[in-house]
Amino acid sequence: MKLSELLKDVEYELLQGSPDTEVNMVQNDSRKVTPGALFFCVTGAVFDGHKYAAEVAEKGAAVIVVEKDIDLQGNETVAVVKVKSTRYAMGVICSAFYGEPSKKLTVVGITGTKGKTTTTYMIKSMLEAAGHKTGLIGTIESIVGDKVTPASNTTPESIVMQKTLHEMVEAGLDSVVMEVSSQGLMLDRVAGIDFDYGIFTNLSEDHIGPNEHKDFAEYLGWKAKLFTLCKTGIFNVDDTYCEDILKGHTCDVITYGEKDGSDYQAEDLHLYKKDGELGITYHLKGKYEEQVQVSLPGEFSVHNSLAAIAVAKEMGVAMEQILEILTHIHVKGRVELIPISDAFTILIDYAHNAMSLESILTTLRAYEPKRLIALFGCGGNRSKVRRYEMGEVSGKLADFTIITSDNPRDEEPQAIIDDIKTGIGKTDGDYIEIIDRKEAIRYAIMHAKEGDVIVLAGKGHEDYQEIKGKKYHMDERDLIREVLEEEDVSQICGYNNRYFA
Repeated sequence: MKLSELLKDVEYELLQGSPDTEVNMVQNDSRKVTPGALFFCVTGAVFDGHKYAAEVAEKGAAVIVVEKDIDLQGNETVAVVKVKSTRYAMGVICSAFYGEPSKKLTVVGITGTKGKTTTTYMIKSMLEAAGHKTGLIGTIESIVGDKVTPASNTTPESIVMQKTLHEMVEAGLDSVVMEVSSQGLMLDRVAGIDFDYGIFTNLSEDHIGPNEHKDFAEYLGWKAKLFTLCKTGIFNVDDTYCEDILKGHTCDVITYGEKDGSDYQAEDLHLYKKDGELGITYHLKGKYEEQVQVSLPGEFSVHNSLAAIAVAKEMGVAMEQILEILTHIHVKGRVELIPISDAFTILIDYAHNAMSLESILTTLRAYEPKRLIALFGCGGNRSKVRRYEMGEVSGKLADFTIITSDNPRDEEPQAIIDDIKTGIGKTDGDYIEIIDRKEAIRYAIMHAKEGDVIVLAGKGHEDYQEIKGKKYHMDERDLIREVLEEEDVSQICGYNNRYFA
């Protein structure tokens, strides 16, 4: 593809070379550059691609895109394009290189502090029920047809994003649902994407600090950016910051929430608990009138489902298909029910800091369990404060805590547990410490009583444990299965294995 075609939507200055230069690949990793490549000199937190400009020119790069001056040591064979931002240009140029794939898909982007992952899976399931071939890009993984790739970032770099969207088009998909993080917006990872729908879930203080956002105002501002990029915005009007998110929007507006007058409004909410399963029901009014049952616990499940209903209906999905999906929806690692008993409830959740642990424990407390049991550890090579805080939260909100190991990384698991105990020691909370996570889970299952709710917190969708620089396979679902295989299941309270059967 000619350079001029790649630059058609970019403001640039051609410092040397010809606009007719042919490009056969796009790349931002100098190690992967081959003759004919276009290389982006991206400036990151710990690296600067401009330092490798001369090196990639020697390797035969056809084009180098820069935002700063570079020294090519007399190499005049390579075309040099200067832009205001190489990150932004990377998204737009890669979109052109891959044939503008987002314009060939219906693109749904979801932003907010919480609820993004669950909502993406809800929408994907609803669209697929209606016959849409739908891809997904998110915190857990990207899904292109039958190809599943674990995620390293919630929103991948634009060069990866555009290639993934291209693969979706090539695989015959017609739509994609993606999580759009504030970092993804700030770092132009979604540049060049044509969003049909944008969803705002909620906003609370998060991702503020070094290498993230300097303050809450900046965090909010980048979240709001999505609604200048999409055609239709779907907004949670119950959230305190919704009005701030709406400022400056350029999209059509659809609303959801419990607030009167919402386009998709929930009322008459009721929690339900049956055979170890937890969920919520509500009456839907506004554009549609229906009774809704969601097989996920908590009021936040109402808001997540409303967002999913809104975009699914706007895309023409039948209501009966939507309602059927919601009655059995489960999302890996997000209040994920593992049904092994009719008498007690065991869930897996990604809650890995004090705020998220408080949220899940408060949510589960509303179901009035006989005992609320929290099983968790904390990551090594991380702030001790997080450990103190999680210990204190669990000590206050759980009836019993099982302290175990998470990802100890380079630290000793016992040292991390001792820090958690410092936090729980500020409360009257009862606890036990069991370093080995499988043994901790075994204890939880074998000592469960009727009416208990047990949450295995921290790992969520993760299927590994990181120890001394190595990752070892460890999936809590496998650990539960192994415990059931090793124990006399007749001794398990209310045993009824509906998960592994």
